[in-house]
Amino acid sequence: MITENISTYRTNINASVEKVWEALTNAEIVKQYFFGSNQETDWKIGSPILWTGEYEGTKYIDRGKVLVFVPNNKLSYSYLSSWSGLEDKPENYLLVTYEVKSIEGGTELTITQSNYDEEKASHSAENWAVVIDGLKKLVE
Repeated sequence: MITENISTYRTNINASVEKVWEALTNAEIVKQYFFGSNQETDWKIGSPILWTGEYEGTKYIDRGKVLVFVPNNKLSYSYLSSWSGLEDKPENYLLVTYEVKSIEGGTELTITQSNYDEEKASHSAENWAVVIDGLKKLVE
């Protein structure tokens, strides 16, 4: 698994930890802010996780494996985008981690993601900002 070129996105959300966690893990909510992706998993450690959908007329299947799942605290998964063009091998997967913690007035959400190179790492936080802005609109 690729663990270099870590990017970090951190934001505060005006909602409870439980509400933010639900938005990160409930497939029906995820679909509303994550570009219409269908997220499929049982969130058990070692279980597969899939995101399927269609973007600009092209179907995709992104995949990974649940690595850490501590409700209302932390989850990590491996991730391989079908857009990467890379072979489905363990060494081509990225690592994505969500951490939530209660703060005054809401929740701090931190997302870390490994990336293939420095250029992708620099764009990763920008991409997460767009996604999480959609989440915020649903839960705040």
